Amino acid sequence: MKETKRFIAPGAWFSMDYPADWNEFEDSEEAFLFYNPNVWTGNFRISAYRGNASYGHDSVEQELRENTSARRIKIGAYECAYSQEMFMEGENRYVSHIWVAGSGDIVFECTFTTGQDKPVDEAEGVIASLRVRQAGMKYPAELIPVRISEIYQIDEAYEWVEKTVKEVLKKDFQGVEDDIQSMQELVDKGVIPPKKRERWLALGIVLCVILNNEVDGLEWRTLIDGNREAPVLLNLAAGTWTDPMKLTWSKVKAGGKVNLVEAYVEACQA
Repeated sequence: MKETKRFIAPGAWFSMDYPADWNEFEDSEEAFLFYNPNVWTGNFRISAYRGNASYGHDSVEQELRENTSARRIKIGAYECAYSQEMFMEGENRYVSHIWVAGSGDIVFECTFTTGQDKPVDEAEGVIASLRVRQAGMKYPAELIPVRISEIYQIDEAYEWVEKTVKEVLKKDFQGVEDDIQSMQELVDKGVIPPKKRERWLALGIVLCVILNNEVDGLEWRTLIDGNREAPVLLNLAAGTWTDPMKLTWSKVKAGGKVNLVEAYVEACQA
């Protein structure tokens, strides 16, 4: 069986498995885009929408009525309305394969754009793996490949820390181990009020950015644990991970002191 990776959508309301050689890429606000960046086999996009109790079924039936080229097929547990759109780019012919798949109150709209006469089994495998996660149900915590949404969070945290160090301390910031002392100066000067959770979390994230820059064998992951969806740094060899929240905000919330140098040393040893 081909190796796969797991994607859990922001809000943790649906999941899917996709080929391990695909990655997630930036797309529109309502769609998620995946493809193999090394050997292109097609672009897979998925959007999901929630409505009333019969929204999934009704959306499939509506697509079959209104799109005369659509036909009914079944992929896994899903009844789908399937159609194609062909187009040219330069001298190359492409096909967008389109599936509207319904499940309860959710409809999935999936497209797989690839070369003409190319297989679509990868896309069908992803659709067959789609699972709706029930609200209120406790699922086991999972580490999945870092999502675009968490990459944005990491970038925003770094930009804030870099900007604050330069403005408050008048120092440069390169994201290396020597910069930890500058971050500690922000803590010692009381730059971040105790209740500013996101700012404390930003310090923890940037401490992990520095750790990732300085230590081999680490990769960002997204932790899905109940209502919490957050970036963590995984040690690939040990299988352990460093949680930025526990480096800073958890200590502040408990009334403790934040020592970033000690936290960094402990994280290096984890």
